[in-house]
This record gives sequence, C-alpha cells and structure tokens, in this order.
Amino acid sequence: MADRSNAARAERLEKLASRKATAGAGKLRAASSAAEVPATQLDRLIHERTRLAIVSALAANPSLTFSELKDLLQASDGNLSVHARKLEDAGYVACTKSFAGRTPRTEYRLTASGRRALEKYLDHMEALIRATREA
Repeated sequence: MADRSNAARAERLEKLASRKATAGAGKLRAASSAAEVPATQLDRLIHERTRLAIVSALAANPSLTFSELKDLLQASDGNLSVHARKLEDAGYVACTKSFAGRTPRTEYRLTASGRRALEKYLDHMEALIRATREA
C-alpha cells in the first residue's frame, strides 16, 4: 500500500515538474551541472527503492559483500539478489564471486557507468524538487 502511495506521489511530482518545464523553457536545469534534464526522463531502474538503496550504499563504499548489503538494507536474500542482478545486467554494478575457504563470497561495487547514472538521477531529482518548490 505504501509503495502505491509513494508511486502515486512520485508520478504527481513528475507531472507537476513536466507542466512547469513545458510552460517555461521546456527543460529543467540540473542543480550541480550545466546539462539540462528533461522533466519526464527518470531512470526507472535506479528509482525503485531497493535498487536506489543498493546504488547509494555502493556509492558510499568501495565495495560491499552480499551479506553486508543484506544487513544494511534489511532485505531478504531473494529480494536483494533480484535487484542486484538487474543493476548488474544494466552495467551499473559489478559482481565478483569468490570463496573464503569453503564459504562463497559475493562482492559488489559500483561501476563508472553506475556512478554516472546515480549522479544523473540525483540531478534530476534535485531539478524536480526545485520545480515543485517554485510552483
């Protein structure tokens, strides 16, 4: 139920920013870069709560193991695995599997592409927040 409410709120904010951008210059200027960000362009891959948490955690750490991410995000094995795989398939996250003795060890790190995607996403969200506050 909360996911539906958050999704509806995000959609309303996106529509509001889109209308404001259309009424003005047609684009929102991103806060930390000179690039313009179209109001309707949102990276849906990163926007999902668990994937955003994974990417954010990896942006703040050089690498994290599956267990560390699981504990940090309080996610189930299956949920974390599915979301990490989507990020890996997109090239945002790199996964290295090894063994520590007989115990498997899965380690994740944010790729350069993933860092750029996160920065672009954050710029976009800042532009949406600015547009909403100005409305």
